[in-house]
Amino acid sequence: MTLHQSTENMAAAAAEDTHGGQTPNAGRRRKRPLRTSLIAIGVAVIAATGVAAATGALGGDSETSTSAAPAGPPKTAKVETTSLTRTETVNGNLGYGDATAVQAPPSGSSSSGGSASSSTAQGGQSTAGSGSGVLTWLPAEGETIKRGAAVYSIDERKVPLLYGSTPLYRTIQSGSEGKDVKLLEENLSALGYTGFTVDDEYTDATATAVKAWQEDLGREESGTVAPGDAVVATGERRVADVKATSGGSPTGDILTWSGTERIVTVDLEVKFEDLVDDGTKTTIKLPDGTKVDATVKDVGTAATAAPAAGSTGGAGTSSTSSADATLPVKLEIKDQTKLGRYQAAPVDVTFEAETRKDVLTVPINALVALREGGYALETVGTKGIEYLPVELGMFAGGLVEVSGQGVIAGLVVGVPK
Repeated sequence: MTLHQSTENMAAAAAEDTHGGQTPNAGRRRKRPLRTSLIAIGVAVIAATGVAAATGALGGDSETSTSAAPAGPPKTAKVETTSLTRTETVNGNLGYGDATAVQAPPSGSSSSGGSASSSTAQGGQSTAGSGSGVLTWLPAEGETIKRGAAVYSIDERKVPLLYGSTPLYRTIQSGSEGKDVKLLEENLSALGYTGFTVDDEYTDATATAVKAWQEDLGREESGTVAPGDAVVATGERRVADVKATSGGSPTGDILTWSGTERIVTVDLEVKFEDLVDDGTKTTIKLPDGTKVDATVKDVGTAATAAPAAGSTGGAGTSSTSSADATLPVKLEIKDQTKLGRYQAAPVDVTFEAETRKDVLTVPINALVALREGGYALETVGTKGIEYLPVELGMFAGGLVEVSGQGVIAGLVVGVPK
């Protein structure tokens, strides 16, 4: 067995010991700690040092070493100039993001007969309450609802979706002014209704357009709009789960929904906060090995993990430490087609942690540990095999940065078979 082969075997054994000799449980992907390529590399280097020291293959009388050496190494590589990037890989989850609830409207919240949904928060969350009437139509799970389409129907009257961030919180009619008026007019215009000016004033012309809209919805043509006449959300929505039953009363949560594009969410340890910012590029690895480009869309505020079950703490103390804190990070994926048929799945997310440009590198297994300490590269000199001491820099992608006297691009060095 050669020195390089022994080094590789020892490195593999040491790397296995770091995991307790067990394969990580796939079911614990969300709790798996952040990993870096440097961990395995560091173990390999330590193991290599131990092998060289134990065998005495290096060091001592240089003449004795070179006289017993073969004419050249069994396999070679060249010192190359390249850029190295160290990465951090964490666990993420692919899905449609957090789902929010659309709740039943309060009784009497519709201006055109029957009840409808009252939205009081961005994203389509509604005021809790209990409406009268009967649910006569509900969407299917996974269905996409766009502007103007029905979110559900009560007594055969459609309750449509409007886009915006200002909820309908009052009855608006001729003479009303405000952001909610402008939101309504913007939506009417986008749906093709005309004859009014899009502004924050509700005029008779607006009322005429509203009547035409109400007629198309199968509602009473009142010309006024109450909070329960529509659901407001920031854009088209995907139904996550239908809570209510057709034929039942509109009470509690009728359904939950989310955005329509798949995103990746990550709980990132706060010590790696410097790796992410809005617009940071990253790579997603799907369960089938496919890699997809992604971009950081949002970085939330650090939150401390909840205490473990059964843990206790004294008065005024916390059972968690800052090490438990994480940052909620959301990643957007522009090319949704690359995600294939995956709707929800655990994924690996890789961030770039550090980059070294135009440095001299060799394969990691080209390193030889010296008995007296330090590392060298195996070269063929005038006396046969010689060892050129080197200083080590960054490890990344199976390569290591090297420097030292005589280390130049194109230098041929030995590596294991």
